[in-house]
Amino acid sequence: MQKRDTAVIVLHEIYGINEHIKNVCKLFESQGFDAICPNFIEKNSPFSYEEEEIAYRHFMINIGFKKAANQMKRLVLNVKEKYKKVYLVGFSVGATIAWKCSDDRSVDGVVGFYGSRIRDFLEIEPTCPVMLFFPEKEDSFHVDDLVTSLQKKNIEVYQLTGNHGFTDPYSPNFQKQSAQQAYKKVSDFLRQ
Repeated sequence: MQKRDTAVIVLHEIYGINEHIKNVCKLFESQGFDAICPNFIEKNSPFSYEEEEIAYRHFMINIGFKKAANQMKRLVLNVKEKYKKVYLVGFSVGATIAWKCSDDRSVDGVVGFYGSRIRDFLEIEPTCPVMLFFPEKEDSFHVDDLVTSLQKKNIEVYQLTGNHGFTDPYSPNFQKQSAQQAYKKVSDFLRQ
């Protein structure tokens, strides 16, 4: 049910809509936005953190970035009919999906947290402002190289202390100071 002028569509990680993502939605609601969180893993309950490999395989085999991005673009069109502004805020695979939607003119802005697979879609030219957050390092690639390649118009990129998952208080990689710093920047970004 629409209450406000701006919608924030929250795109979850491979785990699904877990406590972390529910709390992110509550945070945006408390800041004066309507939070919408589609479940794109097509599973009723979230995967646990211990099921990371299973969750990743499930996403890659059953959903994938192309299908998820197409679903989000359709959702954005529907949501845009009711709201003045629509932002996408994604985490991990959700950040990569949001990035893939950043060239859609219906999207007013994109925020991505540790979207490591963005490196596979560098040809995308965002048509809206984009804010990306990465950890100091990732096991699967060189973060510094990705940050350098993202120095484009409309993109703000930040590298913060911690590892993948640094904003998730339920993750062993949680970094309270980095999470607070990131969410302050996101709040300012959504209010521009």
